[in-house]
Formats: sequence, structure tokens, C-alpha cells
Amino acid sequence: MKAARRTPLSVGAVALTLTVGTLVLAAPAHAGETPRDGTGASADGKGGKDSTGIYAAASVQYSGAVTKNGNAGNVASADVNWTPPSCWYAPYMGAKDFKKKMSESLKSQMGKPGMAGHAGAALGETQRHYEDEFGWTDTPGYKDYNVDKDGEGMFWAGVENPNEPDYLKRTACSDMPFWVDNGEAPPARYEQAITPEMLAALAYQHMELPGTKVTLAPEAITKVNLPTWAWLDEAVFDEVQATAAINVPGFNIQATTTAKPKSLTLSPGTADATTIPADGGCPIVDGKIGEPYAKGKAGETPPCGIIYRRSSGGETLPLKAALTWEISWTGTGQAGAVGMPDGTIEAVQNITVEEIQSVNR
Repeated sequence: MKAARRTPLSVGAVALTLTVGTLVLAAPAHAGETPRDGTGASADGKGGKDSTGIYAAASVQYSGAVTKNGNAGNVASADVNWTPPSCWYAPYMGAKDFKKKMSESLKSQMGKPGMAGHAGAALGETQRHYEDEFGWTDTPGYKDYNVDKDGEGMFWAGVENPNEPDYLKRTACSDMPFWVDNGEAPPARYEQAITPEMLAALAYQHMELPGTKVTLAPEAITKVNLPTWAWLDEAVFDEVQATAAINVPGFNIQATTTAKPKSLTLSPGTADATTIPADGGCPIVDGKIGEPYAKGKAGETPPCGIIYRRSSGGETLPLKAALTWEISWTGTGQAGAVGMPDGTIEAVQNITVEEIQSVNR
């Protein structure tokens, strides 16, 4: 991830933040409000064109098995080095709307005390950049905020991922808003411009998978040296999908992340236990994990389970069940499914182990 290349002198010094989240605070009523995190559970941020010809702001739209409040979901990546995008660039406003927003912001900043010298020069460069075609080698300027091209494209701006804990990473998409014509890709130098692959990662981050409650026999109280059978209900094995999309005039991309159950790992909560299989991993066999206990199987070894070797002494032991999901994505411009790091969700069930070594079932 590269840092911003072009900012006029020291715009940050005068608190003129050029990200989507800040600029939208005073957006006109007809412009769809884009939250700071770029998400949008409602239709407000989908983009569109009203009678004035002004385009609404864009936001990532989530659907399917995702959280409803914009928070991260319950899936943890099995790859500790994998992370969703910390920030990205996305369509923000049409030319007329952007001119109104930016010119008002510049005027407000310039009117504050102490805006002489370096700070004032920074604001002046910003104004010239959008009004008088002032630019740099790889960053051309604009004439009158591109209003003559209103409806033919949009200004793009940085979006922060609120679920990114690292402030520097979250705010790294700090380049000045830039223009992209409808139907055209953003300039290659903006490596963090939103893509279907990034949307897939965001869908992964917001995905909400079913809870992992393992059925046990015996259910909560087991015996020393007696096999405890473990299995998952077949309903858990349904595929789960989450979709993230951006849909505005001239720019429409989406990605769907699909999760399929892969294996179950049991952690008995004590070193005085033997897992079955020995590594604690119970794979999917014939479309199921484990086997339900049935009368008459008390002396058999289950395909998935635990044998506790010592009493819990009247206390409970935290049996952790981690269900691993195989995750892939498909999306705009993608011919087939692409693999992503496996995801896991965990659940803890309290187990009591008693000394009695026989039980009637």
C-alpha cells in the first residue's frame, strides 16, 4: 500500500481532509449520504441522478449473510497475514455537486484566522487545482471542477475502513479527489481504487456465519474414559454467501463470497484428554461431520469425539469447537471462483467430567 503522492503543500496542516467521510458531512439533501466507512445498508448511497442532474455519492452495498450494523462479522481468517483493505478509493460525487462541496469547504477554511503563509498557500493550490487546471506531472488539474462534464463521470475520493484498528493504514487513502470518466478504469497509479477482489475481501470481513454448536453424547456430563460422541447437524452444511457491490452511473462492480463447511476441530479444554481423530480435526465425510450416537454404540469409538482421562473435579471444562469454512469468491470480470483463505468460527461448550466409569444410555 503506497502513501499519497500529491497534496498541495500541507493541506493536512489546515485540516482540509479530502476523504469521502469528511466531505459528505455537509452534503446537500439530494446527494445520498455516504457514511465514513463506505458501507450502506440502505438505498441512500447507491448513486443515481435526480432532476437537477447531480449524482449521488456511492457506497458499498452489502447483502446476504452479512452483519446489519456495519461491524465485522464472526469469521476469522485462518491466514493470520490476510487482511481486508484498510482503505480504498471509490466514486464520490458528480462535478456540480463536488464543486459546491469543495468550493464551500475552501471558502470556509480561507476565512478562518491565521490562514496566511504556508497554510493559505496550501488552500490556494487546492483551489487552483480544481478551478484553474493547476496540476503536477502525474496529476492534471481541472477547469471549473469539470462541470462541463457533469453526468459523464464522477470524482473519486478515499474511504476509510472503520474496522481497521491501525489509524495510519485506515487513513492512507489521502490523495486528493480525482476524476474518472464513466466506463473508464481509474488511473493505474491509484492502486487502492476499489476492485471486485477488494469487494470480495470486504464481503468476507462482514460475513456472518451460523454458530457452531456441536451435538454431544453424553451432552454436558460425561465420564472418565468414556467416549464422548460429537457431530454437527446437517443444516450447518448449507453454503453461505455474502455480496458487496458498488452501483453508480458508469461504474458497476460486485463480488460474492461463498463459504462452505470444511472440517471441525475439537479442543477439549484440558491436556488430560484424547481427541478422535488424534489431531482433533474431524473432516467432512459423505456430507457430514461426525456421526450421531445411537443406542448400542456405547462401546464403539466415534469418528469424531473426545475421551476425557481425568475428572474435572466438579468444575466445568471449556470444550472449544472450531468449524473451518472453505471460502471463495466470484465477481465482475471473473471467469470462475477464486480461492480465499479459509475462515473459522468458534464456540465454547462447558463439559463436566465425572469419575464414574460406566453409564446407562
